[in-house]
Amino acid sequence: MARPSETTAQRRRLSRHPLAATIEPIADGVWLVRGDVPRRMNVYLIEDDGGVTVFDAGVASMARWIELAAARFGGIRRVVLGHGHPDHRGAAPALGAPVHCHPAERADAEGDGGKHYFDFSKLRRFTKAGPTRAAMPWLLRHWDGGPVRIAGTIEEGDEIAGFRVVHLPGHAPGLIGLWREDDRLALVSDTFYTLDPETGAWGEPRVPHRAFNHDHEQARASIRKLAEMEPAAAWPGHADPLRGDVRAQLERVAAAD
Repeated sequence: MARPSETTAQRRRLSRHPLAATIEPIADGVWLVRGDVPRRMNVYLIEDDGGVTVFDAGVASMARWIELAAARFGGIRRVVLGHGHPDHRGAAPALGAPVHCHPAERADAEGDGGKHYFDFSKLRRFTKAGPTRAAMPWLLRHWDGGPVRIAGTIEEGDEIAGFRVVHLPGHAPGLIGLWREDDRLALVSDTFYTLDPETGAWGEPRVPHRAFNHDHEQARASIRKLAEMEPAAAWPGHADPLRGDVRAQLERVAAAD
């Protein structure tokens, strides 16, 4: 099957449209699709028995680009949600593939996307990006594709396309990551942020913002759990990955105020 070229360009536009996504290889058999502006939503394609497993589904506007990228590998076999927040389930209803998540995330994925525990009062009213607190509910509605029908659930220890499921709750009750022992690759959704959700700035790793966490201290504990696994690379749900001494970086994040 046709594959995006790793030799001519590490990053390929899926379309000339200014809002199109990009695709790039990040590890053996794993591809990153980035969408939204400025390319801050991360969706992962994992080669899987003649097609791909999609890990996380980004925002609703990414559905077409995820399908185009997946078609290069034989199409989408299934979608696995790292968690069910609106900016991670967004494209899932339009992808035409069975969707799976952790049992603790099913109600929110099929319901309001976890918005019942969001607390926008913990956001600053204004940042250099604009009226953050007032804009966030609108953004979440814009990103969301709506409730998702969950075809089945997956739990810690289950195998998915050569990866093992790891439960990393806190930001969401059923947040999961995917872990591959061979190359110590971790795909971890919003276990940590390398994006400031208030300003949109990319930067240092941090605990996910309190405004969106189901349990902030449990989110810290999950970062410590991930650190103990000693990943060689940890790829989050937004922005940049962690490389190098990932354990030390995550331990600093978990210990920070």
